[in-house]
Amino acid sequence: MKKLHLLVIKSYLGPFILTFFIVMFILLMQFIWKYIDDFMGKGLDFMVIAELMVYASANLVSLALPLAVLLSSIMTFGSLAEHYELVAMKSSGLSLLRIMFPLIVFILLLSGGAFYFNNNLSPRANLKFKSLLWDVTHTKPSLELTEGVFYNGIDGYSIRVSEKDEDTQVLNDLLIYRHDDKSPGNKTVIRAKLGVMGKSADGRYLTIKLKDGVSYDELGKPREYDYPHIKSRFDEDLILMDLSGFDMQRTDEDLWKNHMKMLSMGQLQVAIDSLEEQRTKRKTDYVNYIDQYVSYSDTLAPAEVDSIVAFEELSILEKRRVINVAINVTRNSKNYMNRTNNEMENREEYIDKHRIEWHRKLTLSFACIILFFIGAPLGAIIKKGGLGLPVIFSVIFFLVFHITSISGEKMVESGVLSPFAGMWLSSMVLLPIAIFLTYKAALDAALFDRDTYIRVLNKVKTVFSRTERN
Repeated sequence: MKKLHLLVIKSYLGPFILTFFIVMFILLMQFIWKYIDDFMGKGLDFMVIAELMVYASANLVSLALPLAVLLSSIMTFGSLAEHYELVAMKSSGLSLLRIMFPLIVFILLLSGGAFYFNNNLSPRANLKFKSLLWDVTHTKPSLELTEGVFYNGIDGYSIRVSEKDEDTQVLNDLLIYRHDDKSPGNKTVIRAKLGVMGKSADGRYLTIKLKDGVSYDELGKPREYDYPHIKSRFDEDLILMDLSGFDMQRTDEDLWKNHMKMLSMGQLQVAIDSLEEQRTKRKTDYVNYIDQYVSYSDTLAPAEVDSIVAFEELSILEKRRVINVAINVTRNSKNYMNRTNNEMENREEYIDKHRIEWHRKLTLSFACIILFFIGAPLGAIIKKGGLGLPVIFSVIFFLVFHITSISGEKMVESGVLSPFAGMWLSSMVLLPIAIFLTYKAALDAALFDRDTYIRVLNKVKTVFSRTERN
């Protein structure tokens, strides 16, 4: 490898790694902010949070990688042009594409890696992320008694304390209602002046040692009006409450493994073929039903003519009966057609969602290539490195890419565009821009030179002034 190639690659890798991790950090902070309410107060282990963040990071690569490629390309070639290194290379007889060649190879390898990641690793990360996020969001908040407020988080108990010492875990004036599904209602009520809260050795049970209290128990079945009422006093009593409901329960990942986001391209294609086969069979059943109950021939056979004559000879009551039967058949057929139409639309929408994910595996890799051919020529044209002007241009082009991607996907879901056109819409929009910028940069065109536009404007003014004089 030539020293020039090493220089260009080293100049690119630093900004690329920096911008990639900065963007990933920003997106992760956005993810945490979105789900912060689901994480707080549940006593989740740090490793659970870290695992969730890793899986979330895998899902954010599709946003961070294209932006990092675009921004680092502008920064690298903008810095080379700003320090006249690009001019020195061109003066030695190298074209812009020749200078870009080592990075083109790098971007192609990066796009191949992005495709492998998107096709093989991202579905597994999505599956892990979906399962773990479900477990975290459905985990009960940790036990927290508030003074003067009933706490119902423990199954089978409602607890209220008047005062609570945070340091010693001593509870004053406790009121406890015990209930269960088998005997609804508050049939056991415990009142104690003092209680000490703790946990069992294995951490599974909450222990409350009660002192100087009274217990009220009602014995009997519901809807019975004559049953005993027991009142008992105690100096000390111990209550054990099961805390297993507060532990995070891990859900079986197989519940989500057939979702389109959890499948690779090969699995998606198998699912699409299966769904299309089911849709075709459903269409065949629909056509057979229409032929059997709705369709009529264009010509009337003699038997049909006789039946028409026979209908004219029927009594009024029989005619009404025949007409009612015909109306019911028509109404049922219409309802069946409407249901089938809605069903076919839902089937088509479901198939399109699979096709969207199939194309998504490819669009990320192609987007990295296109954004590189936008960023590198743009940096050579604007001749500015650093995090100033390159960031502005990067944000603009990335917004164009992101908005067109989302819009195309939404138009596919609404049936306006086909999955191919919708998912490749952003690439179709940006590809002409990439070709135009690369062409202008190869010709050293002063695309963003203010003086150039001023000269063009002056020429236009001159032409208009001459026209007015004539």
